[in-house]
Amino acid sequence: MLRAMTWNIRTGGRDRGGADRRDLLVRVVAAERPDLLALQELRGFDSGAVLVDFARQVGMRPHLARSCFGQPVAVLLRPPLRALAATRVRRPFHHAAQRVTVATSAGPLTVLSVHLDPYSGLRRRVEAGWAAAALRRAPGKLGLLAGDLNTLDPLADHSERIARLPAAYRRRHLRRDGRTVETRAVARLLAAGLVDLYAAAHPPNGGTADAGLTAPTRHGGGAEFSGMRLDYLLGTAALAGRLRDCRVLRGGESEYASDHYPVVADLDLHPA
Repeated sequence: MLRAMTWNIRTGGRDRGGADRRDLLVRVVAAERPDLLALQELRGFDSGAVLVDFARQVGMRPHLARSCFGQPVAVLLRPPLRALAATRVRRPFHHAAQRVTVATSAGPLTVLSVHLDPYSGLRRRVEAGWAAAALRRAPGKLGLLAGDLNTLDPLADHSERIARLPAAYRRRHLRRDGRTVETRAVARLLAAGLVDLYAAAHPPNGGTADAGLTAPTRHGGGAEFSGMRLDYLLGTAALAGRLRDCRVLRGGESEYASDHYPVVADLDLHPA
C-alpha cells in the first residue's frame, strides 16, 4: 500500500514573532509515515538546507520548487520509492508547482504539489489549467494532483460558510458579481477528468457534512477560514481505481501544527 499526503504547513512552520512549529510538523509526519508528501507554504526553505534537514528528520527525500511571487512547494519521497524525473512546472504560479514522477508496481506515477493563488478566483482557474496540462503531459495513466487549491468544492452549498467570513476574506471566494461562489478552479480540474479522492471515499450520505473540512484547525489560527475544504487529493481515473481510503487528519498535534489539516490517501500501489 502506498500512502500519499498533502499539507499546507503555514509559513514554513514558523510564525512571525510567534512560535516555531517545525517539531510539531515533524512529529505529525513521522507518525503518519506517508510514502509521498506534498508540502505547501515552505517559507524559509528556499536555500534547500532547511528542507533537507526536515526531510532527514522524517526519513524522506525532497524535491523543491521555488517561487517567484509567493512561497515554495515540495514533494518528498520515502525510500524505496524513487524519482524517475523531478522538475518545477515552469508557469508563473502565484506560489509554485513541483512535478515528480515515481516508479510504482503499476507503472510511473506523476505527482504534482501545487498551491493556487489565494486572492483571485480567475487567477486560480488559469493556474488549475496549467496544473491539469502538467499532468496530461506526464508519462503513463497514473497521476495525482495534491495541494492547497484555495477553492471550494463546486458540488456543495457554501452560502452559510461564505456569509460567516469577514468581508475582506469573503471576496476571495466570490466572483465579480459579489454573489456567486467562486469554485471554477476545482471545477476545471474535475472537468479535465481528475477524480476528487476524498469525495470518492466518502459518498454524500456517508459521514458528517464537516468531515472533509481542512481549514482552520482548532488551535492553529486561520481567521480567513470559516470551516472550509480547500486542500485536495485529485487523481486520474486509473489512480482513483486504486483508492482504498482518503481522510483528513484531525486531533492531537495536527490541531496545533498548522492552520490546515493534512489530507491522506491510501492507494493500492507499491514502489518499483
